[in-house]
Amino acid sequence: MDKVDNIILVLSGKGGVGKSTLSVQVALGLLRAGHRVGLLDVDLCGPSIPAMLGVEGAEIYESEVGPGQEKGGWKPVYTPLNDDANIENKLAVMSIAFISKNKSQPVIWKGPKKTSFIKDYFINKVQWGELDYLVVDTPPGTSDEHLSLIESFKMSRTKALIITTPQMVAIGDVRRELKFCRKAGLPIAGIVENMSGYVCPHCAECTNVFSSGGGEQLAEKENLPFLGRVPIDPRMAELLDSGRCFEMKPTEDDDDSSWNAINDIVNKLKEIVSG
Repeated sequence: MDKVDNIILVLSGKGGVGKSTLSVQVALGLLRAGHRVGLLDVDLCGPSIPAMLGVEGAEIYESEVGPGQEKGGWKPVYTPLNDDANIENKLAVMSIAFISKNKSQPVIWKGPKKTSFIKDYFINKVQWGELDYLVVDTPPGTSDEHLSLIESFKMSRTKALIITTPQMVAIGDVRRELKFCRKAGLPIAGIVENMSGYVCPHCAECTNVFSSGGGEQLAEKENLPFLGRVPIDPRMAELLDSGRCFEMKPTEDDDDSSWNAINDIVNKLKEIVSG
């Protein structure tokens, strides 16, 4: 981790708000901007990042002990797999899904086992190399996984990206996540309001299915940067579900709200995190 310049923890107080989806989109946005990027999936019980990236069946390998090293380490999976580009131009990915031999079996671990695995393997054993950004997808809540990461990362180069949906129920849970970050001394980069509207795949018109503006109101009340809204876009959902997220690209329509929203969020996030 010493060669990782910036760490972005993607957090939310509840599940189902699209943390994994936005983790992938943010990581790819940073990669397309020319940065060296890693994506760590810390959701031990429900790892979904490999499926979204189309690398669910990939395997990781342990490197040999080099000169001056006490031990080897795990090499992350570099994607896209079928691309001959240099490693520096690929996304480095690590997930428990690469390690589990039986994909259909649940991970049933108590807190100490989760903590030990994250610290001993994800933090200390993965050889990320030199990265400009490491995006970390976390499970819902404020539990063992989150505490393990905060205890292991240097807060001077780590910031939280808070994800919410517009509904007041989600906003209430996110408030608790903000309190957790402040008690833990974790700097907050900003808030993103996900699932804010629905983009019609035929006419590209965006309609509010849920309420709208809750994330922005929360950011204003908590005196935090509001990074933007991301609508539900069936086109992006289809690509992520089928593991073809590298095919995500803007349409010929200049008013591609979902694509523009993600680009804007990535640009604001870079300025805050690297600034």
